[in-house]
Amino acid sequence: MKKTIIIFTALSLVFVSVEAKKIKPNEVTVQVPVSVFSNGVDSMSYALGINVGTDFAKNIIAIPGGKSNIDLIIKGFTTAMKGDSALMTVAFANEYFKNFISQAVSKDNEVKKADGAKFLEANKTKEGVQTTASGLQYQVLKATEGTKPQATDSVKVHYVGTLIDGTKFDSSVDRGEPITFPLNQVIPGWTEGVQLMSLGSKYKFFVPYNLAYGEKGAGNGAIPGFATLIFEVELFDIKPVIQTPILSVVKPATEVKAVKQPKSNTGVKSTKAPIKKK
Repeated sequence: MKKTIIIFTALSLVFVSVEAKKIKPNEVTVQVPVSVFSNGVDSMSYALGINVGTDFAKNIIAIPGGKSNIDLIIKGFTTAMKGDSALMTVAFANEYFKNFISQAVSKDNEVKKADGAKFLEANKTKEGVQTTASGLQYQVLKATEGTKPQATDSVKVHYVGTLIDGTKFDSSVDRGEPITFPLNQVIPGWTEGVQLMSLGSKYKFFVPYNLAYGEKGAGNGAIPGFATLIFEVELFDIKPVIQTPILSVVKPATEVKAVKQPKSNTGVKSTKAPIKKK
């Protein structure tokens, strides 16, 4: 628990530092507090409490299940800070907290996996949806004929990514600029799926978590672990990777020089082979 308090305190101090850096040089800002205390230490202590509480309130929603008792958090915090008699020892509190979080995370992950599997099971029966051997599902929104990329190519695409509940987590369309990337350096669902597309086509992909960002997720929580993802992708360009030929350097063989053979007394030339120069 001590480590948790220290972490949140550190975060609050970083927050104060970041806010301070926003003030431009030679810019005078005046902040009038609602109330000040009789001395600087009291004011600082209250300010620290505000910062820690604000950050704690933002981070506490990340607790698996999203449930907590704020009043008991404050009571435990106050008890520990004052050194009063507590209902739990620090060692027991640490162990209980870790076990609770571990079990809650496991339960939350099972729910996410079940939700994704249920979605994909229902989705594969919809008109136009096809499923590959890996479990990737796709739907052709705009069909074209032409070149298809290989895994070693770079592609230029527009895309919109959402969770199965419709939450949008990324969009090159919103940014107003397509993105180019090597096809073999993205999630497996993209590497497989985009190779199915012809130039100019538009597909919708339904990507199981094991073909996406796996157990950990991505995007600082924007994409949770075990999340099944949905992408609308439009393929604009294919740029084959130019393979640079590897030139083998062959060292010249050791120079061989013929050595004049002594004349035979019989007048017959010697048949000995030339000797390699050492």
